[in-house]
Amino acid sequence: MRIDGKVVLITGASEGIGAACAREFASSGARLSLTARSEDGLHRAAAPGSLVTGADITNDHARRRVVQRTLEHFGAIDILINNAGAGIYQPSWEMPMDEARYLMELNFFAPLAMTQLVVPHMRARRSGMLVNVGSIGGKVVLPWLTVYSVTKSALGALTEGQRIELMRDGVRTMLVCPGYVKTGFQKNVRAGQPPEKLQEARRFAITPEQCAEAIRRGVERDARTIVTPRSGWLFVLAMRLFPSIVESRMASINGTA
Repeated sequence: MRIDGKVVLITGASEGIGAACAREFASSGARLSLTARSEDGLHRAAAPGSLVTGADITNDHARRRVVQRTLEHFGAIDILINNAGAGIYQPSWEMPMDEARYLMELNFFAPLAMTQLVVPHMRARRSGMLVNVGSIGGKVVLPWLTVYSVTKSALGALTEGQRIELMRDGVRTMLVCPGYVKTGFQKNVRAGQPPEKLQEARRFAITPEQCAEAIRRGVERDARTIVTPRSGWLFVLAMRLFPSIVESRMASINGTA
């Protein structure tokens, strides 16, 4: 898809991958509608001419307001980037159910609801792309982020299903599976701390800008799935071919073996 002149709606755009996407797509000529809970962060990320809407997208009224403002301001939504998300470093067997439900609400139900609001407009124009920012944890469950991985796995299944559902309507979908990205994710988790051994993975981390560039390139070539960095595919392949070895290694990192 050609990005120049397209209207791109990005959730979670106040920092991290979302803010980097705002810069990346703006530099490619996109017109931006940005939303997140932090309006100050949105204004820092926004390019001139961007529409900024402070909103908590777990709230139905807020979601509808974001989409309606975008349509009123630009007249269309060509690309929806569902980026907003959160995590918790806590074992699934002791995580409070209200926290587990919140993760599913933000990481899965909010993107689903956003697509339900946007897709009718895309179908009417027979054009559009839904971009869901998942995680490598959606491909290989990370035991230090089990419930988070579950939510991202569900988001991946949604992306693949909607691709088939909407294929004849000219609407495409793309799943993004970042690995370790240098963002405020660990600082902003709702509870818990990552395993100490996981800190070693920092040297393999990519920047939000590198992730945003991969997303932009994926949109341009109508990709189905983006794993960034690409070396993450080796991790996915290793889990499929040698599950016992990979599981043992991850249990060691998690401090459970």
